[in-house]
Amino acid sequence: MKFSYGCNDLKDKLRAEENVFLLTNGLGGYSSLTLANSLTRNDHALLMAAIKAPDIRINMVSRLDEEIIIDGKYFNLSSQKFVDYSKNLDGEKYLINVTQEYIIAFTYLVEGIEITKEIVLAHGENTVGIKYSIYNPAKKTVTLHVTPYYQFVERGSLLQTFQEFSISDNKVESNGMALFITTTATDVLENDLEFVRDLYFNYDARDGRFAYGCAAKKLTYCYDISDSTEVDLIFSTQNTNTNVTSLIKDEYYRLEKLFRISNATSDLAKTLVRASDAYVVQRESVDGLTLIAGYPFFLDWGRDTMYTIEGACIATNRFEQSENILQTFVKYLHNGIMPNLFPEGDNPPLYNTVDASLLFIQAVYLHYKKSDDIEFVKRMYPAIVEIIDSYKNGTDFDIKMDTDGLITAGSGLMQLTWMDVRYENILPTPRHGKPVEINAYWYSGLCILEKLGNLIGEPVAEYTALIETTKINFVNKFYNASKKCLKDVVSGNDYDNQIRCNQIWAVSVPFSPLPDHIAEEVVTCVYEKLYTPYGLRTLAVEDAEFVAEYSGNLKKRDLSYHQGTVWPFPLGSYFRAYLKVNHYSDAAVKLVTKQIDHFADCLREGCVGQIAEIYDGMFPAISRGCFAQGWSVCEILKIVLELNI
Repeated sequence: MKFSYGCNDLKDKLRAEENVFLLTNGLGGYSSLTLANSLTRNDHALLMAAIKAPDIRINMVSRLDEEIIIDGKYFNLSSQKFVDYSKNLDGEKYLINVTQEYIIAFTYLVEGIEITKEIVLAHGENTVGIKYSIYNPAKKTVTLHVTPYYQFVERGSLLQTFQEFSISDNKVESNGMALFITTTATDVLENDLEFVRDLYFNYDARDGRFAYGCAAKKLTYCYDISDSTEVDLIFSTQNTNTNVTSLIKDEYYRLEKLFRISNATSDLAKTLVRASDAYVVQRESVDGLTLIAGYPFFLDWGRDTMYTIEGACIATNRFEQSENILQTFVKYLHNGIMPNLFPEGDNPPLYNTVDASLLFIQAVYLHYKKSDDIEFVKRMYPAIVEIIDSYKNGTDFDIKMDTDGLITAGSGLMQLTWMDVRYENILPTPRHGKPVEINAYWYSGLCILEKLGNLIGEPVAEYTALIETTKINFVNKFYNASKKCLKDVVSGNDYDNQIRCNQIWAVSVPFSPLPDHIAEEVVTCVYEKLYTPYGLRTLAVEDAEFVAEYSGNLKKRDLSYHQGTVWPFPLGSYFRAYLKVNHYSDAAVKLVTKQIDHFADCLREGCVGQIAEIYDGMFPAISRGCFAQGWSVCEILKIVLELNI
């Protein structure tokens, strides 16, 4: 799917800065700016290099100043807001088109000169290439000036003006790191080192974050152009002799290969496959692959990985990557719990999750169903048994099976499910007791263990007996007959009966504990109370705790995070649940296809070709949180590939 934004989308700074682009390199590094090529967040950068994949990320090149001189007249193509607004750069007024398919391209038109800038990020490297193609039919005297802004600080940090820089034509050094520069410039202008201290990040201001930034500049690369031509500028943490054309070709070939492997044929499927690839990254500390949860804020978490892997790797037939990731998690399995955060340096892994292990079992099963790899099942089966036995007998974080066969978890200030936000000593969504989706995963996990055990000849009698007990008690404990839905938690608290999206997983799991008539009621309730075209609300609108908008400072955002805020990722499970209860009829497939068509509109908003983490609860029109979220993309991708939409 080729995304194109024209003059009407870019008519002023406000519109041109509404959306951003994201290029990633498979290491956790990225390139991301607004469509105006400006910084509106401290996390934006032309080159955010992953020095130690994926979590040590250094903002090396934050932005470029670009100026074109035509027959002696100067035109600044740059766009940026400053604290002193009188210094604002408004180059977006020359921007006539932005397109993204494999890479991102910007086209400017000034005095009969057309300038197209293409940006590409090399996969597996911290290398960003910029190609300027100039169309100069009248053969005017043209010079292009490009001035890089450097930071050399960790993502989210602030450059201090006492930081030392060594900047030459082909190398920049600071903070013990080096950046190599390859260019076809005809001249280099050297100025005094200058710290630009008053960059203004208006989207950080909107979200209650520190909104000012600083960057260093010194050299200006000059390109004299007498005819239509192309010029290159490459920044890399390694000394490279490549050119931007080669980098672009490599990225085209790489993505085309992914499309073929995944059997993605439609524009939508290809767009989502490309988007999903952004989250598959190396993790140096475990010498394996992992999955980033979201850009620009998040790293890799166990829970998010187990949701994301189903779309990013399994549905796309990337079985080698899927197995690599799952084997890495098995290596760190502890008392039946998968890590929620991997070790880094001398720090031990964190295991504060009740769902990651159960989702791991589901991922193994779906991997087998798609790949038919019995040897893989044999390697993973001992971990599945360890998880089930640990949960059954009791393990850390008060995770244990109760006498009714259901799983209970959590106490105190623990937050173990995906609704895990905690602000100081406040738990906005306490879910201690028996959460509905955890017990749906538990029941499905028992069924998977039985099925896979029988497949490879392992004894499963004790688990078979437990399956029926769990199923009966799940319905008895969770079904709310008066509301024709499922309780969110069984704990004896008032919040048990809040109408939340977690109940949808009790229908969509591979093996559901619900009889057909209750499953149908759940799907109907979720559609009526929680469905929006861009995701499911986390709480029904009529609930007294419902919050219509996710905005403001950290406390305000955290307290509203799961109180009605729309999340795209449960929508994939809603679609699957709807199809299941309607037996994948032609009418059901047609309706889901139509609803996904509506959903696809969000790929143009926020981050081009990506899906955001969250939207406002009442009117989900503006993306919030991470502008690109792994499970948001991959839960929809699974359905798109399954239905061949």
